[in-house]
Amino acid sequence: MAVEPLAQQDIENRLAELPGWTLVGDRIARSYVIGPHFAAAALVMHIAQVQEELGHHADLTLGYNSVAVAVNTHSAGGAITELDIDLARRVETLAAAHGAE
Repeated sequence: MAVEPLAQQDIENRLAELPGWTLVGDRIARSYVIGPHFAAAALVMHIAQVQEELGHHADLTLGYNSVAVAVNTHSAGGAITELDIDLARRVETLAAAHGAE
């Protein structure tokens, strides 16, 4: 299934609905702060599960008490697509459930 890049205005409109998410270069990205290291690692594992379900994967960076997420759609030439927005929404839900800020 081919995915189409979102127009700049569409990206901005969708990011307005995702507090903390920003456009960084050609990706949308967000960082979370969460309890100790094990809590951060657990969040990464849950994000990985969702990525497998969606068949769409972000770059995840695990820190001691932080998780950073950055995503774009490789099959759309590295553009931002609805797949990225859907993943960001799912990550937001997971992060809130884990108590991440």
